[in-house]
Amino acid sequence: MNEDNTSGARRSSSIASSARHGQRSSFYRRGSNWSEASFLTDVEMASEDVFAGPVSESVPTSVSSFAHQRPRAGSTTSFTYYEEGQDNGSSEEWLDELGVTEAQDDTEELDGTPEHDSELDSEESPSLRRKSSANSRSSVQAPLLRRRTSSDTDVTGYRREGRASQKIYIVTEDMTIVVAGFKTSILGLIIYTIICLMTAGLGYLLLRWLPRWRIRILGTSRPLRDADWVAIENQWGELEIQQLLKQDYGHSLSTVFGIQEKAGFEDYDADFDPVLNQLRSIDYRYIRFCFHPLKDKFVLGNAWKDPAWTDVKTIRLGLENDDKELRQRVFGQNMIDIKQKSVGQLLVDEVFHPFYVFQIASLILWSLDQYYYYAACIFIISVVSITTTLMETLATMRRLREISRFECDVRVQRNGFWRHVDSGDLVPGDVYEITDPSLTQFPCDSLLLSGDCIVNESMLTGESVPVTKIPATNDALDLLNLSASSMHPEVAKHMLFSGTKIVRARRPQDDKDDQAAALAMVVRTGFNTTKGALVRSMLFPKPSGFKFYRDSFRYISVMALIAAIGFIVSLINFIRLGLAPHLIIVRALDLITIVVPPALPATLTIGMNFALSRLKKRQIFCISPQRINVGGRLDVICFDKTGTLTEDGLDVLGLRVVQRPSGRFSDILQDPLSVLPSALYERDPTIDYRAHQAMLYTMATCHSLRSVDDELVGDPLDVKMFQFTGWQFEEGEQRSGAGDDDEPNSLAPSIARPPPGMEYCLSDGNDESGDKILELGVLKNFEFVPHLRRAGVVVRQYQSAGADVFVKGAPECMADICRPESFPEDYEELLGFYTHRGYRVIACATKSFSKMTWLKIQKMKRADAESDLEFVGFIVFENKLKPTSTGVIQELGDANIRKIMCTGDNILTAISVARECTLIDRTAHCFVPHFVEGDSRTPLAKLTWESVDNPVFQLDEYTLEPRPPPVDHDASLPYDISNLRNYSIAVTGDVFRWIIDYASDRVLKRMLVRGQVFARMSPDEKHELVEKLQSIDYCCGFCGDGANDCGALKAADVGISLSEAEASVAAPFTSRVFDISCVPEVIREGRAALVTSFSCFKYMSLYSAIQFTSVSFLYAFASNLGDFQFLYIDLVLILPLAIFMGWTGAYPILSQKRPTASLVSRKVLTPLLGQIIISILVQAVAFVAVRQQSWYIPPKVHKNHSGAKNSENSALFLMSCFMYILAAIVLSVGPPFRRSMAHNLPFVIAIVVTLLISLYLLLDPAPAVLRFMDLTNISNNFKIFVLVLAVGWFACAYGTEKFVFPAMARWIGSVQARLWPKQRKKRKEYKVVFENMRI
Repeated sequence: MNEDNTSGARRSSSIASSARHGQRSSFYRRGSNWSEASFLTDVEMASEDVFAGPVSESVPTSVSSFAHQRPRAGSTTSFTYYEEGQDNGSSEEWLDELGVTEAQDDTEELDGTPEHDSELDSEESPSLRRKSSANSRSSVQAPLLRRRTSSDTDVTGYRREGRASQKIYIVTEDMTIVVAGFKTSILGLIIYTIICLMTAGLGYLLLRWLPRWRIRILGTSRPLRDADWVAIENQWGELEIQQLLKQDYGHSLSTVFGIQEKAGFEDYDADFDPVLNQLRSIDYRYIRFCFHPLKDKFVLGNAWKDPAWTDVKTIRLGLENDDKELRQRVFGQNMIDIKQKSVGQLLVDEVFHPFYVFQIASLILWSLDQYYYYAACIFIISVVSITTTLMETLATMRRLREISRFECDVRVQRNGFWRHVDSGDLVPGDVYEITDPSLTQFPCDSLLLSGDCIVNESMLTGESVPVTKIPATNDALDLLNLSASSMHPEVAKHMLFSGTKIVRARRPQDDKDDQAAALAMVVRTGFNTTKGALVRSMLFPKPSGFKFYRDSFRYISVMALIAAIGFIVSLINFIRLGLAPHLIIVRALDLITIVVPPALPATLTIGMNFALSRLKKRQIFCISPQRINVGGRLDVICFDKTGTLTEDGLDVLGLRVVQRPSGRFSDILQDPLSVLPSALYERDPTIDYRAHQAMLYTMATCHSLRSVDDELVGDPLDVKMFQFTGWQFEEGEQRSGAGDDDEPNSLAPSIARPPPGMEYCLSDGNDESGDKILELGVLKNFEFVPHLRRAGVVVRQYQSAGADVFVKGAPECMADICRPESFPEDYEELLGFYTHRGYRVIACATKSFSKMTWLKIQKMKRADAESDLEFVGFIVFENKLKPTSTGVIQELGDANIRKIMCTGDNILTAISVARECTLIDRTAHCFVPHFVEGDSRTPLAKLTWESVDNPVFQLDEYTLEPRPPPVDHDASLPYDISNLRNYSIAVTGDVFRWIIDYASDRVLKRMLVRGQVFARMSPDEKHELVEKLQSIDYCCGFCGDGANDCGALKAADVGISLSEAEASVAAPFTSRVFDISCVPEVIREGRAALVTSFSCFKYMSLYSAIQFTSVSFLYAFASNLGDFQFLYIDLVLILPLAIFMGWTGAYPILSQKRPTASLVSRKVLTPLLGQIIISILVQAVAFVAVRQQSWYIPPKVHKNHSGAKNSENSALFLMSCFMYILAAIVLSVGPPFRRSMAHNLPFVIAIVVTLLISLYLLLDPAPAVLRFMDLTNISNNFKIFVLVLAVGWFACAYGTEKFVFPAMARWIGSVQARLWPKQRKKRKEYKVVFENMRI
């Protein structure tokens, strides 16, 4: 380490001794918790916490979406600068080598042996828990990276002076990177300079394109602590070189990394807080890593938490200026500021791209060969292309900067005083006011401290439903863990995410609150925020794992090899003919520009760009264009139910109330007056109406609605439920969250009032207290939590000393919280009646306290409130299918694309909706599993699989195949029993969890192949379902509304979010049309884009092969095509045909056949090579035939230039012109993936016009045109011969393309399978599983 970064560290045996006994001091005020948990390779990617199942989606946020990403296909596991398991040496070091200065005046030294990571030390044994798939995060035993001991964790080449490289897994990006340290070698720099100068810059270009070679020449590997620059490589092989950012710091280590995280050494004590003289950091893809000198590695910086964040009242005081300056140096400005390159930089990057360098070399070559007109035209086209690309790049970057960059003035408390500062100056720990009218969106990730807020998080989640945020409590501060992969639900409801719009912010109205403003505290800034993650996902989209582009460049390399062979042959021939040396070189090099056409790479994106524009017209937006091609390969689509297949708004069908004292359900009650008549004489005297009253009160109070501009906003189900009551709602004020000991009058509760005419609470005759004003005040709210599947409130009536608890939730959860005697006997039967018919059922329960103080209510725990309840009835909602759902599902079924429903709703409701929309066969059995022994947490639990229509029909628990029904049972059904062949499976979340964790692989795979409905699924389980489907080779899509589906949408190969936002972090595709009609559109356009790219690529390859053949024949006698002949071919023929070929739209009907996705497959290469062979033979016929003619004009060999005016040139040029045009027709793919060519009017016009021009050149050109085009006169008979030969070639090419070559490809495949059985293509695993399950 440099001496200026190191001073006087000592070893202290006394400190070491105390550390070994686990003695740790309390935090310093300026300490922090910069945690690495969940981010580095040595961390278990587990979900063992209490809240690990349903995460923050109870309050829709995007936080959890970043944790639900699987490693994409095509990623590599080997890194250039990292080798697994090479760290076997000692890591004993001295602190004076680590760049820290002792803060105390201590003369003893500190032992510097690295400590085993605490996460590793606490790793659990596997026990009976079976690991999930390699892509799953749900089990401790399934880490994303191989677990190693701490001695070799993320270290390689560990020298005595420190590690030279480090591997880091960044969970929010689902990316593994390796950081390797280097210093510039003086000798290497000299060699690099000599190479660049001696090759006239060519060496610079090659080393620019091959950065690993440049590093090898320039760099000397050094320990990370001594390095001047680093090479960063990710798992996709993308390499980046960065200078280390170094700044003088001079403050304690704890101000950057925190007290706890200093415990990187076994013999280290928290009292020892050394000074960090120099802060070393890197910013990779706008993610900051700071070098920890004690741990000798880079630490991710977006999880920093101040240990002083423990008390809400204390942190309201804000920061001192000194703290602000310090934190700004560590975290930087609070700006999502994309570095925009200058026009000059962009121009250099564009011009130095291999494509344009090849163009420039070709232009020089053509100029030397006196092809001035052709070179000038190509130069103009290249300039226009570069200019257009630059303008598009600048416009895109400008738009992205406008979306991402947000600056405003905020009112911040600093040094105890309020002042206005620019939002870019905010740092973690700053306290600012959110009720400023000029503040329209949040400038950073913040924690709400006081007041309340309603926000729109659609940009992050795709969910446009307003979300309510309430003030944080001290308990929430304790749970705040910014290093976790998902936000705790108790914290998420207090978090204000950067970029989310403020719908409403209100000041607190606590009498004792000395700050009459809504306050928030900054916790993350800049690119560390969730909005920053969205921008990063746009700037750095993950490789899709699609092989087409890789295969295309493989093909180009093969063509380049052919060009090299042609180069050598031509070179030998020209030397034989005695041509001038400069002409030999120019001619031979020109052959390379013909075989590898410069426009070839551009044609790969034509189909994709046209598909993008067509999707945009249909209100479908895409932030990851590469995924369009993947959409054409989808095998299975998972759909959310509510809001996706069915309408968002559920209509209340009615209530079924438990009538007391009979204990039976009432008839369906379809209006509030039938539930609770307003007059006593209208009530049945034999019925106790307290249950009816509780039902109505539950509907009026147990919800999360808020009033914005006199309009209720919130969950659509809550809105419909409250509107059914006809009551009025007055929103109260939220507590400041500081504590539970405030006085009752410091809280203004939300109040529900009955409609006019029902203002008084009528007694039922048993109550002697008489009538009183009816007002219900909500004193405590228990938010809906997905894994509990219920929400509750504590309510007090006006002038009452008691309190009532009202709870609503899933009927399945009521058995755990209600008294058994309160359930009617026909509870299950009635629930099944409605759920079987597709209705959504919500259960209600209540209990009362005769006397309850306000303080006791505030301190009441959820478990106490939601226990020993009395069940009072069902609310039945009618969940209507969207009009397009059934048609789209049938269309996907006809295309043999599997459909799956994945919902959080009741399983019987889900099955009913699935049958209604034909997602599962209405006449076939659907089997549902139940636990007969144990539960989802019992490894040796036992399942039984029964038909929902007749339990007599069951599946074998080991094979999931139907058992024959017992002969002594009535097996009659309202449909044909033979439909057992098409049976399906419906699974609940708890069974899914058990099968993932404990069942055999055979059962798991069969469940995945046969499962059609997955109900009661938490957001994590939806995500894991997608991963499991992908693990058996499904190409999986997911369509949802974005709120609870963020993880699944991100994990899917193609995720489509139904959202108002044009770009959402939830998915690569966003549809503003809120139904599933977007799914077949994406598949259609994906298939069209895929076959268009293949067609254009094949056309450009065939074009280059035809031209290569023509030129090769002419080179035999030192001839060539003329300047304007090249110009005519490239600009008049090829350019419009190649562009308009991709214009053809997608075929409206989805086919069961899927397009091939591999360019090097037999289906593609066999026809292409066949067409090339046919074209060579046809040109050979023309070449030989013209030499037999009496008017034949032979080529004249000139030593210094090539003559173009000869009969061979004319014959081959005219013949090839027809081949170029007709090849576009042959290779233009139509149904079943694209519309027929006739629908593409520009393409048809281009074909007709070019054919007419070519016919004119052949049949009757003017003498001036003959001279201009370097053509010779040919006889009329030979003109007819050329025309017949062209028509014959077209017929042969078209027939073989459609019939012969596909059959030949299949025959080659079968022969290959017989000769080399081991090389047979591996079948997709789900197909094998499905065939093994056929009855």
